[in-house]
Amino acid sequence: MKLPLLFAVSAWSVCSAASVAVPTPAAAQKVHQLPATPSTVAYGYYWSEAKPVLTINSGDFVDIETMLTNSPAGLERMGVKPEDVPQNLRDIVTQVTGDRRGPGGHILTGPIFVTGADSGDVLEVRIQSITLPIAYGYNGCSGFMRELCRNPGDTVAASASRIIMMDRTKMTAEIAPGITVPLRPFFGSVGVAPPPALGRVSSNPPHQHAGNMDNKELVAGTTLYVPVWVKGALLELGDGHAAQGDGEVDQTGLETNLKGRIQVVVRKDMKLDWPRIETPTHWITMGADTSLVVATKIAIGQMVKMLQEMKGITQVQAYQAASMAADLRITQLVDGNVGVHMMIAKEYLKK
Repeated sequence: MKLPLLFAVSAWSVCSAASVAVPTPAAAQKVHQLPATPSTVAYGYYWSEAKPVLTINSGDFVDIETMLTNSPAGLERMGVKPEDVPQNLRDIVTQVTGDRRGPGGHILTGPIFVTGADSGDVLEVRIQSITLPIAYGYNGCSGFMRELCRNPGDTVAASASRIIMMDRTKMTAEIAPGITVPLRPFFGSVGVAPPPALGRVSSNPPHQHAGNMDNKELVAGTTLYVPVWVKGALLELGDGHAAQGDGEVDQTGLETNLKGRIQVVVRKDMKLDWPRIETPTHWITMGADTSLVVATKIAIGQMVKMLQEMKGITQVQAYQAASMAADLRITQLVDGNVGVHMMIAKEYLKK
């Protein structure tokens, strides 16, 4: 689903790529608790008319819980013992029904109303910490090349969805015989309400409101900057992943529940029309569209604009610098709108 460019890009007030100067919120910073329950989730959508489940001030912290995108019955079919299925997942799936669901399938915690945020602002979401509250995740099989979900010679397609146990002490998981990967948990979906004219938007495709970006770089210690489209922003998080490769080619990462702490700051000194990510080492620009070519051009174009803003160089110089210094990656290929992101190391942008 393509969102209109409602706001023209203007010069970003941040001049240093190494740090972002943030006005200190006047009010005392509070820590809010937001568990995932039937009354605190948006099941499958981002929407400007969604009723907030929590109201916070700029600078406040939120301890948030998110649920994996599956059902108790689905987990049990894959071998999870009934007693190991979180009770709040059972409650959500049982109680959030009918028109309270869809059109997407993700269980998102929120929306969070951020006092002072308004259309045209930027919401800065600092990912302070992320933990793994359960010892397992699951991986399905469909996605970009569904034919690979059946082994050569198989006459009947069997479900390839399976449970993967995680070593939360070592922070690793054996995802296939002899293949062990580090766990780098992140929220696959972090987004705000889209423009009101778009109505209730599926949680599946990412776009200018961020949403289901599935960007594996958004781990603890990183920051998402996302343009605000409606009063209060209406921030939602979900689709927890413990591990994922760029592309997310079989539709899923290592899907699991997450708990994390975020800090949310309203930025009235910034203007963006697409989300950006800041890590300790890189700046990342993003694009999304039904077309991989268009998504790629958006990510490149956003990188060029960012380099112009940060370094005061020409468009041509920025484009050439991006070609020589930045890395272009496919974020995901499986969410309706495909995602592309471009990364540049901060060390290249020092004064």
